[in-house]
Amino acid sequence: MPTTVRPTHALTAGLAALLLAGCSGSGGSDGGGSGLAGAVPDQPKAATASPTPTPTPPPTGPYVALGDSYTAGMNIAPQTGEPGACYRSAVNYPSLVAKALALAPGQFKDVSCSSARTGDLTGPQKVADGTNPAQLDALNADTRLVTVGIGGNDAGFMEVVTQCAKENLVDIVKGVITDSADRVSQSPCRDHYAAGNGTDEVQRKVDAAGVRLGGVLQDIRKRSPKAKVYVIGYPGLLPADPASCLPVLGNAVATADLGFLVEKEQQLNGMLRKSAEAAGAVFVDLAGPSAGHDMCAGEAERWVEPPLPAHGLAPIHPNAKGQEAASAVVLKAIKG
Repeated sequence: MPTTVRPTHALTAGLAALLLAGCSGSGGSDGGGSGLAGAVPDQPKAATASPTPTPTPPPTGPYVALGDSYTAGMNIAPQTGEPGACYRSAVNYPSLVAKALALAPGQFKDVSCSSARTGDLTGPQKVADGTNPAQLDALNADTRLVTVGIGGNDAGFMEVVTQCAKENLVDIVKGVITDSADRVSQSPCRDHYAAGNGTDEVQRKVDAAGVRLGGVLQDIRKRSPKAKVYVIGYPGLLPADPASCLPVLGNAVATADLGFLVEKEQQLNGMLRKSAEAAGAVFVDLAGPSAGHDMCAGEAERWVEPPLPAHGLAPIHPNAKGQEAASAVVLKAIKG
């Protein structure tokens, strides 16, 4: 990817427009003599090892994948399934996991759908070309493996990214922030969401999403009591040092606001982990493994596309490398 700084206004406007468009035993012996003179001593008994616990085999199928666009693989070719506006990829991480587990077609259902919220797991989701049935309807008593990647849309995370771009653009146009040292200290996006009571609007949405997800995980357990459930986190969108994004994002978003976005994603993943653990599910962390592969990494390294993505791909969404990497992390968790 070129490392030239893009024009501030064009990149910010592009960011807003693009976004608005769219987890042996031990043995012993018991032998010995009688202790009487001339008696023939007992022969030592063969050691008897206590049985070694049989390892619990990793879950296989039937496998059902639930989730939003980060699960579906938005715009990653080849797209498959109905309705088409769910933008489900045949090489998203659930499909790659199913392939690695050698599941037969009838043993795998991917019902993930772009733009899905937790409510779309229990109710039908209207999309541009039809309706995606309630995702939890794909579950039954025979289901043995479930992955769930949801919550970002409940928290309005993409809307937050868009709003941050807008707030920064407004301040740039007004001259409140210039392409100077002001970019380090000013944080118009954080100011926009601040509530003045220690909990901002985004955090309240994340907390509310956690409550809804807890209910969903209980529902999954009722429908598929023998299933192993994995809650999949979101990959890191930005590096630990947001200032390193300058070659990709230019001055479109203040450094402090990039830090704000990093903080909000950490809160989102923290909520997913907490919800999973409370429900007895396994949380699969993608943020840690994706370090160095964020949207500001070079084209050969990134797992998530930047606001101006490679041709045909979705902005601020995983690319094919990201889905492949996610599948490896999920498989590792499944196989223990």
